Amino acid sequence: MPRFRPVRRTGCSIAPPCRPCPIARCCGALFHRALHALVLCVMLTAATLAPARGAELPMSEVAPGIFVHIGVIELMSRDNQGAIANVGFVIGNDAVAVIDSGGSVAEGEALLAAIRLRTNKPIRYVINTHGHPDHIFGNAAFLKEGATFVGHAILPRALLLRGPHYLSSFIPSMGRELLEPVKIVPPTTVVSESMTLDLGGRPLLLRAWPTAHSDNDLTVLDPVSGTLFAGDLVFVNHIPVVDGSIRGWLTAIAELATIKAKLVVPGHGPLSEWPAALKAERRYLSSLLADLRTFNAQGKTIDVAARDAAATERGRWKLFDDYNARNATTAFSEIEWE
Repeated sequence: MPRFRPVRRTGCSIAPPCRPCPIARCCGALFHRALHALVLCVMLTAATLAPARGAELPMSEVAPGIFVHIGVIELMSRDNQGAIANVGFVIGNDAVAVIDSGGSVAEGEALLAAIRLRTNKPIRYVINTHGHPDHIFGNAAFLKEGATFVGHAILPRALLLRGPHYLSSFIPSMGRELLEPVKIVPPTTVVSESMTLDLGGRPLLLRAWPTAHSDNDLTVLDPVSGTLFAGDLVFVNHIPVVDGSIRGWLTAIAELATIKAKLVVPGHGPLSEWPAALKAERRYLSSLLADLRTFNAQGKTIDVAARDAAATERGRWKLFDDYNARNATTAFSEIEWE
């Protein structure tokens, strides 16, 4: 990159000093205002993209000591490095807990760099809210930290059964370069019902849930700030994805709403007020279930259900066409013999 000669600034507070040019002389402040806006636009856009290797993951401090990265609402790909789920960490007086590690080792390493930018305290725990690739493919980045991996009691079995399939099935969309460093890391500490982890003056309340979004969902509550990490039990803007039980999920939503929190970090989508964040998800799942029960009573096939169920929800969710038919197929199989 050429060096710029230091000269008197002409009004732009972001662009580096430069020699006056004909455009600047002609346009003056107008030119620099336009340049300022362009640089701001580039900076804001860069903050939403997957980080380059060696860079830290962009984080927001949503409450004192609680940092969150909001993933893009896309399918996992080489371009986004699998960074589609929300991930975060909590800093206590003595240690740090990571909550979900991301969709690739590259994202996990960027998350680790973001932690080290803010604290040198040991990373005591890596908590996986469930076993889907976008939440656990970054685990290997934390193996050298000596952290204890924590998850639902069913998570080890789920990873044993599905882990090899996840690794092979994402090669076409993410590429071997991103997938080869990934290791399926099962939890060494499991939660059957509930557990409290202490970071030093910062307790985290973990709760294992019956089958809902998946069969290994785990939530993490920071009672100090009232922040709930809900994993994929809560989706905002991103269409909910049914991989467990639609009936179980609706039951869980009713119970989730009783948790005393102020703010929720959903598995996907923006931070939201609690429990208002559950409203749209409950509506979608209820609509899907009602349609499926109607189709089933009418003797319609699963193909019709996949095509037409929850049609009123199209346009209200991102990635609707990527997941709704799959949701309908999964849920139809569950309720077919009610």
